[in-house]
Amino acid sequence: MEKQRRVIALGFFDGVHLGHGALLRTVKETADRLKAVPCAFTFDKSPAAALTGQNIPLLSTVDDRTTLMHQLYGIQEMVIAPFDAMQRMDWEAFIADYLVKKLGVVHVVAGHDFHFGYMGQGNPDRLKEKCALLGIGCDIIKKVERDGITISSTYIRGLIAQGEMERAVEFLGHPYRLTRQVTHGKRLGSRLGFPTVNLRIPEGVIVPAFGVYATHVWVLPDYPDHQPCIPGVGPCMAVTNVGVRPTVEDGDQVTVESFLLDFNGDLYGRTVRVEFYKRLREERKFPSLEALAEEIKQNAAQTRAFFGG
Repeated sequence: MEKQRRVIALGFFDGVHLGHGALLRTVKETADRLKAVPCAFTFDKSPAAALTGQNIPLLSTVDDRTTLMHQLYGIQEMVIAPFDAMQRMDWEAFIADYLVKKLGVVHVVAGHDFHFGYMGQGNPDRLKEKCALLGIGCDIIKKVERDGITISSTYIRGLIAQGEMERAVEFLGHPYRLTRQVTHGKRLGSRLGFPTVNLRIPEGVIVPAFGVYATHVWVLPDYPDHQPCIPGVGPCMAVTNVGVRPTVEDGDQVTVESFLLDFNGDLYGRTVRVEFYKRLREERKFPSLEALAEEIKQNAAQTRAFFGG
């Protein structure tokens, strides 16, 4: 990685919620003032999961985190470090050797609860003291609250697991999203009269509560080798089902199936982003495909009403 002046946010940033936004905005403002590159530092896996041995699902993949930071907060670089190596590093070496000498950091921003280095011995107080000795700027951001609740990935994870997407949007500052390549399904959409996209939830990422949601679907631009760019599409209003599709007996394979409104075209193999806004109902089994089609029409009307379309 080339040596240049960087202002960097330290953290895991799962979900890139409003609490993270307080750090990232400070990074961008400081980087602009210092004529440096606004960056974020994150780990390749969840520190909480690694330290506790618990299965803690992620709110976002690294790619989604990177895109959100760039789109919402103007972060230009994401530094992804191996957690296993970082937790064995002396906390002072992490600052002096890794951040300053290797990354060229001139200013760091961290949250009030950020710990780092061997045995988590690095903390905000030590970070600030060491940075002062090295002549590096440092901001420690206090916790961010909404409705008297500390904004955290843990709290938002609970909202999504319960299907409370509207409240999750309030705490994230953006709709919860899944980005994935479209896979072949059972062509249920063509049988019901709605074009569909089928996604598999990325490994390790949280599964939203089973049910039907009002969503936006974006078809992202493709850049195939030696071919012109295929443009993106969106946002398309969609009715999205998360679950095992009991009416068509799909077994226990969890899928994300979006019925697109006002769109026609084959999207197999394209990468799409599904943004979740509101849970319309629980997933349930219907007596026939005709009954399912009628219910989807009702859900489509609800979706149009929600988005004002």
